[in-house]
Amino acid sequence: MTRLVPLAFALALAGLPALAARIDVQPGEGALARALQSAQAGDEIVLAPGLYAGPVRIEIPLTLTGSAGAVIDAGGNGSVVMVDAPDVTVQTLTLINSGRVHEPGDAGVKLTKKARRAQVLDNDLSGNLIGVDIHGARDVLVKGNRIEGLQLARMNDRGNGVYVWNAPGSIVEDNDIRYGRDGIFSNISKDNIYRGNLFRDLRFAVHYMYTNDSEISGNVSIGNHLGFAMMYSDRIVARDNVSINDRDYGVMLNYTNKSDIFANQVSGGAEKCAFVYNSHRNLMADNSFDGCNIGVHFTAGSERNTITGNAFIGNRTQVKYVGTNDVEWSFDGRGNYWSDHPSFDLNGDDRADSIYRPNDLMDHILWSQPAAKLLIGSPAVQLVRWSQEQFPATATGGVIDSHPLINAPDLTIPQNLLLLAQSTPRWATGASHDDATDFQSD
Repeated sequence: MTRLVPLAFALALAGLPALAARIDVQPGEGALARALQSAQAGDEIVLAPGLYAGPVRIEIPLTLTGSAGAVIDAGGNGSVVMVDAPDVTVQTLTLINSGRVHEPGDAGVKLTKKARRAQVLDNDLSGNLIGVDIHGARDVLVKGNRIEGLQLARMNDRGNGVYVWNAPGSIVEDNDIRYGRDGIFSNISKDNIYRGNLFRDLRFAVHYMYTNDSEISGNVSIGNHLGFAMMYSDRIVARDNVSINDRDYGVMLNYTNKSDIFANQVSGGAEKCAFVYNSHRNLMADNSFDGCNIGVHFTAGSERNTITGNAFIGNRTQVKYVGTNDVEWSFDGRGNYWSDHPSFDLNGDDRADSIYRPNDLMDHILWSQPAAKLLIGSPAVQLVRWSQEQFPATATGGVIDSHPLINAPDLTIPQNLLLLAQSTPRWATGASHDDATDFQSD
């Protein structure tokens, strides 16, 4: 009987999975490939400082870690690291020189559909077509990476910093993404979170296409063609984002519905702080639109949106909206702050004592008949504007704020971001020949 106990114990141990091992790898021809071939599920491969040849393909769950100075170079062929297994971590590596083939998409790290729960952490990726390609993998975390894209003259020849395709549950956060095409391009996905990222010298900082029930929060866009573009997407939360010195738009909603856009800041002279095109039943609240040519442009029948608590500060045209009906821009007795609205607050309720209309009859004429701009300084134009002020019954339809705020929301851009924004954006140097937007608007 006593002989059976050790035997039963040994059989029980045999049924347990092997303990994860650490595999230390030194630079050398074929060293990384041999380590991957010998590794078991759960192992950690640790690369010593030095240069390793790629491309690399990971087909079992493991962790690939780089010591400081460990570099994998794909030599211009394929993806530097391709992950084709679940529960893989790629971390603290320098990954360079992927191929430049757009289909299927060469990348610094490519995550296939099998790469569920992958983690791409604290890597340095440069010289790659795409930084990280999340291609169908669910519940991925891409965090703390520095991604520097290609600086080709034609923007469409470059790839995206992070490309998310049909990857529900994925989180992209705290990355520093510069150059290339779009910072994050999110296409045909849902339940994603993109937060705390820094985007510079790109086309779009964040570009949503057919991505629903997702969040963009706490990101910073500096010197891009366009900040945060939500297109053909529903139920998006975009909050606490900052756009500084972006060229065309800070925030764009294009066929985007039932979304909450709040506490975002756009500053620094964009053509339009916000552009809303054929988008319905959205909430735009407590945002700051400062110093743009147009504060907000509403067009293409955007209806049933709630606009409240926003600050329109020093925009050349605060609002561009052409319509025949009055559209109320206040909610539950709370309107917006308008820097060009001279008014009093005699009862001290932080609401102006007079309503605000950002556009008058001449604005409508000038937008529908651009040739009339030649008369903008003429006595006839001034007479029309004076008459409308004296006789409100002549007012055309458009935006009306019945409860304007006396004080602007307290939103201050941190000093460190303002220092970053002092550098000249790439678009201002004429270094790119491509337009930012997928369509042009009047």
